[in-house]
Amino acid sequence: MRKWYWLAAVVVAADQVVKRLCVGLTGSVTLIPGVLRLTYAENTGMAFSLLSGMPWLLGILSGLCILIGWLVLRRYRLGMLSRMAAMLMLGGAAGNMIDRLMQGYVIDMFEVLLFDFAVFNVADAALTAGAVLMAISLLFFTEDWREKDGST
Repeated sequence: MRKWYWLAAVVVAADQVVKRLCVGLTGSVTLIPGVLRLTYAENTGMAFSLLSGMPWLLGILSGLCILIGWLVLRRYRLGMLSRMAAMLMLGGAAGNMIDRLMQGYVIDMFEVLLFDFAVFNVADAALTAGAVLMAISLLFFTEDWREKDGST
């Protein structure tokens, strides 16, 4: 799985770069008319602003989730899809954890205009994509989840 850490690093780097580019954003910038725009927002909580105002707790919880996920996943001979999913989730969690611990809030910027949805960032998108890929892997590629000692 080590050779896949580059994907997590790319997610963290892209997330941090996009967030820094949006810091000076005032107002909104339309990316795709009627579909997507950039809107700077600071979120002191997690998804849908849960646990708002507790960035240190959320930062520590993020770190614990990363550690527990790594400990669990290292037991398995993961296939390509599950490795990709794990690295997307790792990168997303790390990107938001950095913000929470360094700034006390997460910068969000992508606003979907097609329907009422939360403003999100690159890390959130990577976490969501990783979770979907992990679910597909668990449901349809069960051979990816053999333990390294050979048991199932």
